[in-house]
Amino acid sequence: MKQRKAVTKELALRYKRATKGERSRILDEFTAITSYHRGHAARALRQALKPKVAKKPDRRREKKYADAEFKPLRKIWATLGMPAGKRLAPYMEEMVPFMERCGELELTDSVRDNLLSVSASTIDRMMAPERKRIMLKGRKGTKPGTLLKHQVPIRTFEGHDLALPGFLEIDLVAHGGGDPKGDFAQTLDATDVCSGWTETRAVQNKAQKWVFAALAILLGRLPFDAAGIDSDNGGEFINAHLVRFCEEKRLAFTRSRPYRKNDNCFVEQKNWTVVRKTVGYFRYDTEEELKILNQIYGHLRLYTNYFQPSMRLVSKTRNGAKVTKKYDMPKTPYRRLMENQAIGRKAKRVMKEEYETLNPVQLKRKIIKLQGRLFTFNANKMNEARKEEEPQNVSATFFVRQR
Repeated sequence: MKQRKAVTKELALRYKRATKGERSRILDEFTAITSYHRGHAARALRQALKPKVAKKPDRRREKKYADAEFKPLRKIWATLGMPAGKRLAPYMEEMVPFMERCGELELTDSVRDNLLSVSASTIDRMMAPERKRIMLKGRKGTKPGTLLKHQVPIRTFEGHDLALPGFLEIDLVAHGGGDPKGDFAQTLDATDVCSGWTETRAVQNKAQKWVFAALAILLGRLPFDAAGIDSDNGGEFINAHLVRFCEEKRLAFTRSRPYRKNDNCFVEQKNWTVVRKTVGYFRYDTEEELKILNQIYGHLRLYTNYFQPSMRLVSKTRNGAKVTKKYDMPKTPYRRLMENQAIGRKAKRVMKEEYETLNPVQLKRKIIKLQGRLFTFNANKMNEARKEEEPQNVSATFFVRQR
């Protein structure tokens, strides 16, 4: 190898100064001596005279966030339902000391400082492998209600007053498991437009009396007085019961335009982030499943409203085909209500006292435990249903084979 390099270096200068015909003869001579392929020989002669470039130093910075920060960050991230970095980073200032006070985290001063200063992009980068390990569409179940439809005014998504709490969007989430036949559970979802405060309640079907009773319960749980209700055009909402109730309670009752889901955009978001992500798309049609659903929602309302920050769209501008959106800082519904001047001192004091008694990790553990019970019960129910069908299928197959 050393001899080849010496020959290459000696012939390289002659090769560079030679004419085209002379270069061909030099290549013949070089390939005969070194046994190189002709193309490789020409390339070696050209490269021999080029100055060697020093290897660039490795300028990658040392990792600032190691396992000491990764583990508590992953715990906070998992506790809050795996939010995006833009939602989680501004909330770390409140969540880190809160979880330390609850005894869920034990941090050194340096780790605490790093967690409080972590950026949104760093959170997304560190949690990307975890998010990949965790990865359903729903079916529409709303039928139009014609009764009293024209007596309920239409309101679009632009008609909401975002400054005052109390105006609620309501919707039903079906738990039919893709099969619309028969009765199955429905989740009534009510979301405050101003703060994002969300209440949920499971009912056994879409009958007006069950939906009406569940709505009365949800209105009683709100930490503020309801001022109005906005629904879709389903018959479970557009009926005499709800119209009369709103008149008695002096609540504004409006509906969205048919086939325009964006008119109920606030509650439609919660149908996924609160309901579907928690209980999935299985079919729930038994009393036991209904009971477990409402037990989950009892803990979920506290977990969502006190510990789930969300961003609110502030402005949207269009420049040709480009749309630029600006959002406010992520805040939980609890924080938005505490900062709202329309909420009375008594209501704020009640919310603060409840907030200080909560432990988000304990709430998450209770929800996960109930989810396990719900999914296990549902799986056992489905297995029993399959076993009941199997003997009929086996006998039919045996009869065909005998013939």
